[in-house]
Amino acid sequence: MKEKPTIIDFVNHYTSLYENDPYLYEKIGKEWQPTTFGQAKELAQRIAGGLMALGVEKEDRISYLAEGRNLWIIGEFGLMYAGAISVPLSIKLAESNDLLFRIKHSDSKFIITTALQLPKVRKVIADLPLVHKVILLDDIQDKEANEVNFSELLALGDEYRKEHQAELDARSASVQPNDIATICYTSGTTADPKGVVLTHRNYTANVEQARSVIGVNKGERMLIILPMDHCFAHVAGIYCMMSFGACIGTVPSGKTGAATLKNIPIAINEFKPNVMLSVPSLAKNFKAKLEGGVKANGKFITGLYNLGLNLAISYNKEGYNKGGFWHWWKKPIIALVDKLIFSKMRQGMGGELRFFVGGGALLDIDLQRFFYAIGMPMYQGYGLSEATPIISANAEAKHILGSSGKVVKPMEIKIMDEEGRELPYGEKGEIVIYGENVMAGYWKNPEATADTVRDGWLHTGDMGYMRDAEMLYVVGRFKSLLIGADGEKYSPEGIEENVAENSAYISDILLHNNQDPYTIGLVVPAWDALKAYAKEQKPGIDLKSDEAKTLMLEKIHAEVAEYRKGGKFAGMFPDRWVPSVLCILPEPFTEQNGMMNSTMKVVRGKVEKAYQNYIDLAYATDKKAEFEALNKASL
Repeated sequence: MKEKPTIIDFVNHYTSLYENDPYLYEKIGKEWQPTTFGQAKELAQRIAGGLMALGVEKEDRISYLAEGRNLWIIGEFGLMYAGAISVPLSIKLAESNDLLFRIKHSDSKFIITTALQLPKVRKVIADLPLVHKVILLDDIQDKEANEVNFSELLALGDEYRKEHQAELDARSASVQPNDIATICYTSGTTADPKGVVLTHRNYTANVEQARSVIGVNKGERMLIILPMDHCFAHVAGIYCMMSFGACIGTVPSGKTGAATLKNIPIAINEFKPNVMLSVPSLAKNFKAKLEGGVKANGKFITGLYNLGLNLAISYNKEGYNKGGFWHWWKKPIIALVDKLIFSKMRQGMGGELRFFVGGGALLDIDLQRFFYAIGMPMYQGYGLSEATPIISANAEAKHILGSSGKVVKPMEIKIMDEEGRELPYGEKGEIVIYGENVMAGYWKNPEATADTVRDGWLHTGDMGYMRDAEMLYVVGRFKSLLIGADGEKYSPEGIEENVAENSAYISDILLHNNQDPYTIGLVVPAWDALKAYAKEQKPGIDLKSDEAKTLMLEKIHAEVAEYRKGGKFAGMFPDRWVPSVLCILPEPFTEQNGMMNSTMKVVRGKVEKAYQNYIDLAYATDKKAEFEALNKASL
């Protein structure tokens, strides 16, 4: 393989090296059917031929809207063999305007989609004069004039290759390492979404970098449960697994997102993955279900589980430093609990899971300790789309729970203050990186590109520090800090995550302080838990009454007060940044209302904009009655 391969070079090399080994698995009927490396390449070539027969030219953008399955992966290989550029789109884009913006902005001439996603495309196609054809990865009966069924595409490809295989080969060979591979759209946290331009070499370089920290054995299985449109699934899933000669399974799609989510635990138990990619929200769901299964076995088993879990957590410490002379006595008890309980919990995750790789957002250290204790470590990683995306990761060979892991190699990293000065180990500042994984820029947005990539260095906008030359700690957003009236700054993520994790009555909390006299908290309550609490306190109470809402409101305030002097979490965070005033919000943060992006991160700017009236009232000392009424209305 070339020193700086394209994705095409990469795929050609590994599909040849592992030609007859299984690469992709998909559930067909009741069975998980394999597709070999060689079969995947051959089908990709047929698709490429069909695309060229339909008039796809080199560097044409092709918007790609499909649920995750084998054909997602093979289809993208196919369009790259045809020299085209993939514009992967999230199937969670529910609003026509969101979809229309991305397809138009990317100047896409073709759309690849599925029968399930086609209605979304049909809604906007009249406003897309540049689009020549809509190509389906399925066959449907009622296709329209500009739509091409998958069987037709393959037939066109087979016919094209009979006479023009040399042209297809020449097109593939003409793709260079610095040519664009994908345009991945951000979630639009502040303005219109930005198209992150990633080259072929960005991807293949980041695979090489990822391999410097993460290892997978030949033939091991990964179940991809994250969206295929994100470059994390591309690098850590599609390409890294290919380079190890390992296998990928995809979760069977349901007719809705909720239906697909229900298929995840079934797929895990059937496919029995050795490794998975996850995000904190999914990890919390897994933890809740596993612990729910333990509690269903009664008080004795629950008590034994709690004993074993606490002992394992104290024995493991931060992972790398587990054990020690004074902890030897814990090992036999942990081993017993492991045999009786932890092993059964692992069976609930297929029984063969070696580890997760966590990304997408900061992963609470308590979650890391939980999964590590029960024998399925969830190793935190860090990255962003603009870095293709992997910057660091914990792994079996090198990990520290609570850190963001070992920085990939080769890549340069430095921590900088607001004046652009490099900071020493241990000091917090903006994470800035330089390497072949740094994006080529933002599509048709030179101003944003110049602001983010300066002299080749990617300014991530994230705050962190280096413990030493290898280990990175990410602590929050550099540009979304809390700023007190005196100019002092603080990153809010630690408080937000801790409160939401430790309180059964607070589902989410977002802190706000923009040079204000005190910090406020925008709270998404756990409504069911609060109603149950009110009934416990006053059986027969009318939950819609002012008395019930006052009880609920007091409980939420009491939960946050635990972080102040005298509370059980006192001293964990500086008092001035623990919110003094709480705004109770009427709905949760979701993708549907735009307050959470596709990687399950809360979009701070959109939440603040949507609830500006709450924020204004929280700082208006002469409108306390109006503010309290607004809070109670949300309950």
